[in-house]
Amino acid sequence: MKLDAIKAWFRQANFYVEEVYNAPYRSAIARAQREQDDLFMLLIFSEMMGVPNPASYYTLELQPLLMERFHDWHRRMGMEHSPLDNFKCC
Repeated sequence: MKLDAIKAWFRQANFYVEEVYNAPYRSAIARAQREQDDLFMLLIFSEMMGVPNPASYYTLELQPLLMERFHDWHRRMGMEHSPLDNFKCC
């Protein structure tokens, strides 16, 4: 009985310590989540309205960097060969 009371006290103390530790970061996490949601909504609605996706243009310069990591990625995902028909890396 006394052991259960001690465990309950430690659980409650752990809860309060986590709340105190996480409190300063809640607003930053909420702001980052809102920014991600806003970007997602922008991309979805622009696609729905027929506006071309600007991300493809801006990420084109990243292609050489991503090509080097593509082989490692598809191997980690369990694919023996490239999943793309016109892209042979193996």
